[in-house]
Amino acid sequence: MRTELRSIGAREIDPLLDQQWSTLVSSTSAASIFHSPAWLQALYQTYGYKPVALTTSDAGGAPRSGLLFCRVESWLSGRRLVSLPFSDHCEPLALGLDDFLALLDALKAAARSSGCKYIEIRPLSFVLPVECGLEPSRCLCHHMLDLSPTPAELFGAFHKDCVQRKIRRSEREGLTYEEGGSPDLVRKFYHLQTLTRRRKQLPPQPFAWFQNLAECMGNKLKIRIASKDGKPVASILTLQDRNTLVYKYGCSDKVLSNLGGTQLLFWRAIQDAKDLGLSAFDLGVSDWEDEGLIRFKDRLGATRSAVTYWRYPASSVAKGGAKWKLKAAKRLFSCLPSSLLPTVGRLLYRHVA
Repeated sequence: MRTELRSIGAREIDPLLDQQWSTLVSSTSAASIFHSPAWLQALYQTYGYKPVALTTSDAGGAPRSGLLFCRVESWLSGRRLVSLPFSDHCEPLALGLDDFLALLDALKAAARSSGCKYIEIRPLSFVLPVECGLEPSRCLCHHMLDLSPTPAELFGAFHKDCVQRKIRRSEREGLTYEEGGSPDLVRKFYHLQTLTRRRKQLPPQPFAWFQNLAECMGNKLKIRIASKDGKPVASILTLQDRNTLVYKYGCSDKVLSNLGGTQLLFWRAIQDAKDLGLSAFDLGVSDWEDEGLIRFKDRLGATRSAVTYWRYPASSVAKGGAKWKLKAAKRLFSCLPSSLLPTVGRLLYRHVA
């Protein structure tokens, strides 16, 4: 079986144009919003990353497995194949081990022929076999919230002081709530995102990224904003994919964080997901060093798991240098005027996928 698959080989298709990719994604339970043509289109429009899918086919020519990646071309950080830039995870859509190894062989060949520094794969739960020759490059904490309990049970599982009490505080404070994907909401969200990234000593993502996401995702994207007396307090951006709600970005005004706006928004998102009959809330990945964010997701009642990103060749994996570079970059960004940070983000982000 393995010999037959490898002799047939994998075929490259354009996931933005080829309907076969959409067919495979819609028929595969392991697929997520990050496999969708809409997400890929936003990446392409904002950063110029060309998406490519490698597929194997069944006897009738229909795609049976697929491996999605983007070609990242950068004069600053080099050429590489990433599955998938700025995406929390991107599961290989492989029917089995033989299919995956055939797709991986083709991906390695594509990397060699185009002079790439490395390939990176970011699976959620797919177990990579030892013989694939990939090396762990990064480990992150992933949270998933089961939405099968009743709303009352979900609320009861929240941390009493840090979540339940905050939600009640937001109600007493009379915070207003709005949602959607309008240009006005995108602008309000981006203002808070800029404040949040500044606190973290990082430039914000390009404004065009959020504009393109809203345009490409349509009603699958929702920005939720809580405000006090007309002033935005907190915002979260979520994406809906079949039976799952996906949390992608969150931001707030720290001066008003004691009003409970963020907790209110997550509670509203959970209630909306329940009303739609969704079964899970994917709270995304967090750096293990970001203990505050991990603790916040724990207090929502979500379940932790470890997610590992993998690279080939093994020599491309940084040995301790990445964290030092990030610390140095943060020191530099902290010295820049706030007005310059959006420009830095616009120029920098396409090089750091």
